[in-house]
Amino acid sequence: MSFQAYLDTIKAKTGKTPDDFRALAAEKGLLEPGVKTGQLVAWLKDDFDLGRGHAMAIVAALGQAKGSGQSSEEKVGAQFDGRKAPWRATFDKLLSRVEAFGPVALAPTNSYISLLKGTKKFGIVQASADRLDVGIKLPGAKATERFEPAGAWNSMVTHRVRLTGHGELDAEVLDWLRRAYEAA
Repeated sequence: MSFQAYLDTIKAKTGKTPDDFRALAAEKGLLEPGVKTGQLVAWLKDDFDLGRGHAMAIVAALGQAKGSGQSSEEKVGAQFDGRKAPWRATFDKLLSRVEAFGPVALAPTNSYISLLKGTKKFGIVQASADRLDVGIKLPGAKATERFEPAGAWNSMVTHRVRLTGHGELDAEVLDWLRRAYEAA
């Protein structure tokens, strides 16, 4: 089950989104420093009858481990802190180009940013000091030297391209992303 599928199931069961849970957790003081994951899981089980897997999806969506209570925009910004800051302009350019395909939603985690068409992931972006990795979900597409198998790097996508220069976000990368978007 994908992360988004967990969130969709939770919304169907409780009528609440991660933002709703964030507000409720804040009211109860459960986003304060020192609150343990077990406390959140117990609250979600007791008050909303969520099992451990679904409760952990909400804990992850709340960013309890790091960045607790941050908005999506803040989590995206945190991806480009410090030595990763030079990659923000390339990410913004990529996002602008991908949004030309149609509506795109961002689902940032503490380590990467998912690119979604509706609730379906079609790509991810992860910045490091020396490159911007773009993961592309395109099952059945043959890997090339540039578009390598994602392998253990991230199992949520099938391919990865490593951008080591800002000019490497080119028509070929955008074509792969467009194909993944259309397949999602």
